[in-house]
Amino acid sequence: MARKTRGDATAGLIHGFTHAGFEAVRAAFAENFTRRGELGAACCVYEHGVKVVDLWGGIRDRTTGEPWEEDTMVVVFSATKGLAAMALAVAHSRGWLDYERRVCAYWPEFAQSGKDRVTVRQLLAHQAGLFAFDEPVDKALVADLDRLAVVLARQRPAWEPGSRQAYHAISLGFFEGELLRRADPRHRSLGQFFQDEIATPLGLDLYIRLPESIPNSRLAPIERANPFKALANLPLRLALASLNPRSAIFRALLVNPGSWLPLDESRVYARNLEVPSGGGVGTARAIARAYSAFATGGRELGLRPETLRALTAPAVPSAHGFYDEALKGEVQFSLGFMKTCPNWPFGHAGAFGSPGAGGSLGFADPQTGMAYAYVTNRLGRSDGDPRDLALRNAIPRSTGREGVTSIARGRARATGARGGTT
Repeated sequence: MARKTRGDATAGLIHGFTHAGFEAVRAAFAENFTRRGELGAACCVYEHGVKVVDLWGGIRDRTTGEPWEEDTMVVVFSATKGLAAMALAVAHSRGWLDYERRVCAYWPEFAQSGKDRVTVRQLLAHQAGLFAFDEPVDKALVADLDRLAVVLARQRPAWEPGSRQAYHAISLGFFEGELLRRADPRHRSLGQFFQDEIATPLGLDLYIRLPESIPNSRLAPIERANPFKALANLPLRLALASLNPRSAIFRALLVNPGSWLPLDESRVYARNLEVPSGGGVGTARAIARAYSAFATGGRELGLRPETLRALTAPAVPSAHGFYDEALKGEVQFSLGFMKTCPNWPFGHAGAFGSPGAGGSLGFADPQTGMAYAYVTNRLGRSDGDPRDLALRNAIPRSTGREGVTSIARGRARATGARGGTT
C-alpha cells in the first residue's frame, strides 16, 4: 500500500508517496532537508515496472521562495549521458547502429585527422581521445548542427584512439548526436530522436532539447556549489588537475564550451539547444521511468535482447585499462553509460546509468528490475553525494542497494576517480 508523506516537521516541504517497505526512503529524503542542506529535490524508484517511491519537496526557486512542485524540472548535467545512451541503444535495436563498427562507416567525414579506426564502442567508452576541442565551440555553433559537425570531424585525437581513456565531459554528446543523425534513416537530432522514440512513448517530462513551450515557472534554477568547498571535496590529484588549464579535465569540463552551456540567465535554461552530455532537463519520475523500461526487458521501446545483453555486459577497457586520464582514477564506461564499479558503486553487476554534477543520478539494475533517480537544484558532491547515498542506502536490500554501502571502501581504494562529472 502506498503511504503519503505527513505527520512530521517536514510534512509541509515534502510530498508524494512510498509503498510499504520503502518508508525508510521517505525518512532519508526528509533528513536531507533537516540534516544535509537540501534546497529542492525529487527522488523516484521503480521496482519491476511499478513506481514504489515518488517524492518531491523543498524550494524550487530560492529568490522567490516558490516550492518544488510535482511537475518541477531541473537540469541534470551529466546524468543526461544516460539518456543519450538510451537513444543510441534504441537505434541499435532498430538495426541502425552497430557498436562494433567504425564511426566513419556512418559518418565518412569523421575519418579525417587520424580517426578512421575509431569504433562506436570506443567512442562511447571515452576512449577516442576526443575529450576537448582545439577550435572554438560556443552556443551559436552548438545550435547549428551542420557547422558543429564540420568542427567535430576536423578534431584530432589527443592520442591513439583506444589506447587510453579520458572522460569526454561535454564533447561526447556532440559526437553521439552527429553519429545518430547519420545512422537514423530520418536524420533526426539526438534530442528529437529521444523525444520521438523514448520520451513520448513513455509519457515523460524529460528533454534533451528543451522546447519553447515549457514555462520558466516549471524550472528549478541551479544553486551552484562554493568553488573552494567543491575543490576541497575532490581527491588531491583531481583537485590539482582542475586548476591546471592544460589538464584533460580542465579542457574537457570547464572551458570551450564549459559545463554551464545549458543555463540561461533570463530563461533559467536554454531552449532549443542540445547538449547531450550535460543539458537534459526533467523530473526524477521521468528519469526513473525511462530506466525502468531498460531494467524490465525494454519491450515498451522495442529493445532487442541483444541490445540489453550488450548494456549489461562488462565494460571493455582501453589498452591501458580503466584508468581515466581526466578523472585521475579508475572508472568504467560502456556504450555511453557508466557501469557500476568499485569507485562508483550502484546496484548489482550489470547495472548501468550516469551521475551528474552536484549529486544527481539515474540508473537501471536489470538483475533486480529496479530503476532509480535523484535530482536536486543545490549542487553538492558528484562523487557519492551524502543526499543520494542516504536515499539509496534506505532502499530495501533486495531491490538493489548492494554496493551503496561499499562507497567508503571504494573511496579508500580510489586514487582520484570520482568527482569530475558534469
